[in-house]
Amino acid sequence: MDALILLVEDDPSIRELTEMGLRSAGFQVTTAINGRSALDQFRKHHPDAVVLDVMLPELDGLEVCRVIRAESSVPVVMLTARTDTVDIVVGLEAGADDYVTKPFVMPELIARLRAALRRARQLEPTERITLG
Repeated sequence: MDALILLVEDDPSIRELTEMGLRSAGFQVTTAINGRSALDQFRKHHPDAVVLDVMLPELDGLEVCRVIRAESSVPVVMLTARTDTVDIVVGLEAGADDYVTKPFVMPELIARLRAALRRARQLEPTERITLG
């Protein structure tokens, strides 16, 4: 799978390990370390999916998710230490397609990401008609 993933994580060790895991699973990866750079990278690279931490500097992940959702239907998987049911519901209501809590295991994140990508591809139009 050669999908481009935008990984947004402010913790350097988690970002590095997650990036390595995603790359070893066959994904291309671009990264961002805060909410503002996440939106810049999103608009610059047009990723196929976003893996998004909630607790980010400058602009939190919930707001980043809302902005992404206003601009695109790209799959967003939250990856966060916030584990309360209320936090999960808020993340999903902000527009996330899935929610993975830290600590996490890489095979589960990859499986959830692939599932989100499959669902997104099924929703893509199969034909395009241009008039005029």
